[in-house]
Amino acid sequence: MSKLEQISSSKQEQIAHQVGFVLSGGGSRGFAHLGAIKALHERGLFPDYISGTSAGAFSGCLLADGYSPEEIISFFDNRAFNEFGKLMIPRSGLFSSVPFYRFLHKHLRSKTFADLKIQLSVTATNLEKGKPVTFSEGLIVPPVVASCSVPIIFKPVKIDGEHYVDGGLFKNFPVSPIRKHCRFIVGINVTPLVHRPYKENLWSIAEQSFHYMFVSNTLADKKACDLLIEIVPPDEKGYSMFDLNHTREIYELGYETAKAIIDRKLNDIENIVAWQTYYKKKQEAGGD
Repeated sequence: MSKLEQISSSKQEQIAHQVGFVLSGGGSRGFAHLGAIKALHERGLFPDYISGTSAGAFSGCLLADGYSPEEIISFFDNRAFNEFGKLMIPRSGLFSSVPFYRFLHKHLRSKTFADLKIQLSVTATNLEKGKPVTFSEGLIVPPVVASCSVPIIFKPVKIDGEHYVDGGLFKNFPVSPIRKHCRFIVGINVTPLVHRPYKENLWSIAEQSFHYMFVSNTLADKKACDLLIEIVPPDEKGYSMFDLNHTREIYELGYETAKAIIDRKLNDIENIVAWQTYYKKKQEAGGD
């Protein structure tokens, strides 16, 4: 009996959600999440719960708000990084997040987590206490901005008197926060280990260092997925953390990679969709 069959045949009626999508951090490579989700949607697989860190939190909040992957990627056509971060005199970060706040307030129709169409959790790092924190209540925007705030690059975000930065420091692939709440977990990881040539400049050194840090804390969470989609850029296409010049290209990479994995794992996908459909009909009929 496969893992999926074991899970679906077991009596776990206390599980609140059937399918959780987990979206990793990864800067601009997070646009691949949207392409991968488009491919999953084409196979009839939709999430009941979304968990995201950093870029995954950003995509996740818009998906949970009811936007399609294509609608979200269209927001970034012909945009530059300076539209999302304002250079400032360094004190607690090189860039202010004010433009990012404005972008989210403009596009998000929901104001609180409770308003969202799909349940969402967002992981950020408490800078004072040195631990990951999962947000799933209250206002959406501050935790999402915090989850995306790469240390040094962006100023930390203050929430309820405490400071938060990028969730990738401790939990770049936030499967564990929702694992017990979901029967199936579909994980999309856009930051698998990639070796890049060393470049002797501060930006490249910082980006490479964060990449290795984020990769190192994903291993246990990857193993907890029922279906794992990992998206690796071609050798010649590194895609920097803040690359907004190749958003469509990254989106298509996610779509094509996910399609290929789905074709190889089609039985698993069909099992999940069949169980989700069965459970939904059971609930509508008034079953437990």
